Amino acid sequence: MDETGPMTVDALTDVAGVRVGHATRTGGGWLTGTTVVLAPEGGAVAAVDVRGGGPGTKETDALDPRNLVQKVEGIVLTGGSAYGLDAASGVMAWLEEQGRGVRVGPDPSHVVPVVPAACVFDLGRGGDFRARPDAATGRSAVEAAAASAFGAEVAQGCVGAGTGAAVGAMKGGVGTASVVLPSGITVAALVVANAAGAVVDPETGVLYGELFQGRVRYPEQRVHEAACRRLAETAASNAAPPLNTTLAVVATDAELSKAQAQKVAGTAHDGIARAVRPVHLLHDGDTVFALATGVRALDAGDPLALNSVLAAGADVVTRAIVRAVWAAESVEGVGGVWPAYRELYGE
Repeated sequence: MDETGPMTVDALTDVAGVRVGHATRTGGGWLTGTTVVLAPEGGAVAAVDVRGGGPGTKETDALDPRNLVQKVEGIVLTGGSAYGLDAASGVMAWLEEQGRGVRVGPDPSHVVPVVPAACVFDLGRGGDFRARPDAATGRSAVEAAAASAFGAEVAQGCVGAGTGAAVGAMKGGVGTASVVLPSGITVAALVVANAAGAVVDPETGVLYGELFQGRVRYPEQRVHEAACRRLAETAASNAAPPLNTTLAVVATDAELSKAQAQKVAGTAHDGIARAVRPVHLLHDGDTVFALATGVRALDAGDPLALNSVLAAGADVVTRAIVRAVWAAESVEGVGGVWPAYRELYGE
């Protein structure tokens, strides 16, 4: 597929040149994984905005607009809490082998790949507290991304960093969505939904995020009541600690400065707040990264051109969270089964 051509898979990979790879570990005490977003070769302008009270991150200071690094080659989202951030080491090693990173010496191979990373809490959900991503997991994920075709569909649900994700007492996961603006600029998001807050309206059973997407079909009351009973039983049996995080990467092919990209990351948190209630809690590590590949210039004559990108970033994050919850499947974990939304409420 032409790397610069239009992409239409409703995923982060609709931003030309951006690829996604998952490494998933299940069984034998494992329920975790890593997801890598690989930028086009040469990197993309990157920024971050952290709103949760308990973040687990790596190399996020480098993304401050005041600091030296302008572009990154990839971003790592991983399970395993702070232990899982070691997955970024595997990605860094792979990038070094490709000669991709910040040039620091006279030889083209003298590079330091800057690999920002953020983690979700899923420790012990598969049964083994020590079963968590490491450098080898990160390498598997980045190799999967590199091997994928440009514009490839992205696996959603219980994969990669969303393998052990949960939203309240329900199964979470990975979701992605995209939109092409009237200007031709593409804005897309990939999320890992692993929230301490709820994604379901307790009165109706509708996903909060769907309330922002137009007409909603409400579940029958009997179905909702049965789902509530099931979730209450799951919450009581799992007794999982409320240490959770929603992660997102918002990418665009617009030409943005680091400061503008940071604004995109900040307003994208609105998309989380629409789909998760409450949000940005003390035990959350809610973190949004922004990537800008710079293929399309903003209309210099339109003072609202950036605003359209900002608004779209929040919208695709909301939709990606909804898709993550719909794509998730029920999974056996500690204390029993983590039920999926579509099992509880039907298709």
